[in-house]
Amino acid sequence: MDPSPSGTDPALGRDLDVVVVGAGVVGLSAALALQATGRRVAIVTADAVSDTTSHVAAAVWFPTEVGPQDRVAVWGRHTFEVLSATARDHPAAGVLLRDTVMLYREPPGRPWWAAAVDGVRDARPEQLPPGYAHGLAFSVPLVEMPVHLAWLVARFTAAGGRLHRARLTSLRDLAGVAPVLVHCSGLGARDLVGDTSVVPVRGQVVRTTNPGLTVSLRDQHHPDGYTYVHPRTDDVVLGGTLEVGRSDLVPDPDVTAAILARCTALAPALADAEVIGAAVGLRPGRPTVRLEVDERTVPGTVVVHDYGHGGAGVTLAWGCAAEVVRLVEART
Repeated sequence: MDPSPSGTDPALGRDLDVVVVGAGVVGLSAALALQATGRRVAIVTADAVSDTTSHVAAAVWFPTEVGPQDRVAVWGRHTFEVLSATARDHPAAGVLLRDTVMLYREPPGRPWWAAAVDGVRDARPEQLPPGYAHGLAFSVPLVEMPVHLAWLVARFTAAGGRLHRARLTSLRDLAGVAPVLVHCSGLGARDLVGDTSVVPVRGQVVRTTNPGLTVSLRDQHHPDGYTYVHPRTDDVVLGGTLEVGRSDLVPDPDVTAAILARCTALAPALADAEVIGAAVGLRPGRPTVRLEVDERTVPGTVVVHDYGHGGAGVTLAWGCAAEVVRLVEART
């Protein structure tokens, strides 16, 4: 980015209240939540929205590999409520309420995340694939990300928001642009603020045609790897991998074959499905989500960090956005 000598990028203008860095689902949700308070908001993003990790996410509500649990439970519950209302009230938003069965080989007890979800119950025996003695059944939002992200962007820009492409070298590149920066760059935090605790967690998925599936299946502890079957309107997203520290984006054909084999064992109807393609995304892994105020990184500017959501960006985005609003309002 090439700011003017005054520190203000002319393309962004001089009348902003907040600049959000990052246009994945976390950044877009924060921008919309701030915009709803009457603030003038712009988003700065290095990549097109269609090139973000969010765009390829399987995107079914579930707190995958993320902490801390107490705050995640609160953020997740709020997001569950927002997405459930979106599914009900906005048919064009790309959000569905999808019946889900979580599969276990041993009794699961009451998971810590269950309080954030309505109606978690024991799965019926006929809902369990061969090899599984236990399961939990519930309904959660499933988000068709290509549709949903476009819908979020349209809402943001229709309300006067500005979406600006620029590759920053540091958050200080935005000094003087607005009194508040909300930092939602995900993996970009390694470079923008030097946070080396953020690591890529590579996730590969496979898309197939939908042979008539309507229930999501998930085995978090499959001995051959993280496994899920998430039917969308016109396709099914199959996964997956959780490869910490690996950052290449080229799908591995052997991994594709292994995912197909594991998922077909859970849902035999997939044997008749056509493979559409495979994709890779890099989740922003971190020991815990960083959601806090920082008044030192960019002198004279309130920075709110909101990153490190691992595989749970969709699950936590609106809850974190509500907390971002509270933090901003407490300081402006």
